Amino acid sequence: MNWKSEYKPLLWITGLFLFAFFLPMQNPVFRQSVFDALALTKWYAREHVLLCLVPAFFIAGTIAVFISQASVIKYFGAGTRKWISYAIASVSGSILAVCSCTVLPLFAGIHKRGAGLGPAIAFLYSGPAINILAIILTARILGFQIGVARVIGAVFFAIIIGLIMHLLYRREEKEKARAQLAMPPAENTRPLWQTIFHFGALVGILVFATWGESASETGFWSWVYTQKWTIVIAFSLLLMISLIRLLMIPWWQVILGAVIVLVSGLLFPGQAMVAFAVAIIVLGIILSLNPGEPAEWMGESWSFAKQIMPLLGAGVLVAGFLLGVPGSGGGIIPGHWISSLVGGNSLGSNFFASFVGAFMYFATLTEIPILQGLIANGMGQGPALALLLAGPAVSLPNLLVIRSVIGTQKTAIYFGLVIIMATISGMVFGIIVG
Repeated sequence: MNWKSEYKPLLWITGLFLFAFFLPMQNPVFRQSVFDALALTKWYAREHVLLCLVPAFFIAGTIAVFISQASVIKYFGAGTRKWISYAIASVSGSILAVCSCTVLPLFAGIHKRGAGLGPAIAFLYSGPAINILAIILTARILGFQIGVARVIGAVFFAIIIGLIMHLLYRREEKEKARAQLAMPPAENTRPLWQTIFHFGALVGILVFATWGESASETGFWSWVYTQKWTIVIAFSLLLMISLIRLLMIPWWQVILGAVIVLVSGLLFPGQAMVAFAVAIIVLGIILSLNPGEPAEWMGESWSFAKQIMPLLGAGVLVAGFLLGVPGSGGGIIPGHWISSLVGGNSLGSNFFASFVGAFMYFATLTEIPILQGLIANGMGQGPALALLLAGPAVSLPNLLVIRSVIGTQKTAIYFGLVIIMATISGMVFGIIVG
């Protein structure tokens, strides 16, 4: 036996054995951290995968199949005028109520279609950061000043971070621009309105299926929450029309699928998630059975799911183990340590808020009640803004996926830029309001 070629498996086996042998299972903090890791993973699977990620995968597949590479290059390409590409990318997140994980398939989709690194990064940041509903709730619950600061900081961040990434890799971007100029113009086989109609139906399902409960029991936002599934059904009907009229899927297949979803809803009244899951399965089967664009759309969506889901699952487990379930008081890192380190407006407190926020996982809108509790326990206004700018846009699970798309070096630089700019913004804001 050649031991020189076998030392790596030996080290892995030895390391796993020692890890298992010395697991501190009697330590209550360790046991609670393991429980929190599993609890966060369970919550993520029940509340986030079906309603957020799966629709996002189908939207990413739509980008890959229905939106031509020429169209992406026209608005996000490496050679596009900067003011056009960054203006669109920096505010595009305002139409999507997505978190740092849900935006990943969309980011991977436009990057795969040839978007420049800078605009793609600006879109990646703006998606979860410039969420209109989150900004409104931030202003209402945490204060008007911090709400305005979040808007300004998020748009500014998206543009500046994208531009810095572009400048750091300008040689690579120039090569990409030259290659794109040499590409023959793509033929538009589908009218633009059809793509917008199909894309809008999917985005509508994503936005309203994930619509969170309003802080107030009355008013427009509260009414939207009570009607969210009715609105989702309306957008689903538009998707059915698109499947029949635009994708040329036999009408009887679509109607049969709708009947199956309706029956599942009647069999499990009040369990909207069951009908939603059945609808996803039915859509996947229908697309797979029809060759051409439908099957290609399903294939691209599945490709994104295979790439992203395992990394997200591992990332959520680790994040839950280290930092616990939001509101639980912390995982292996005690929650009171975090609270005690983010008081005042020092460089250290702002940096710590940015750094910890960048590793924690925040679903859309969950950062607001968490910050409300931290502020009540002495968190400064500067660190609060720093966490708002770093937390929802970045997380450990999403960093793992970004690395698989753009590589380790670019991911590390992006992560560093988010933390640095969030820290500086927090300090400036703390000085202004302090």
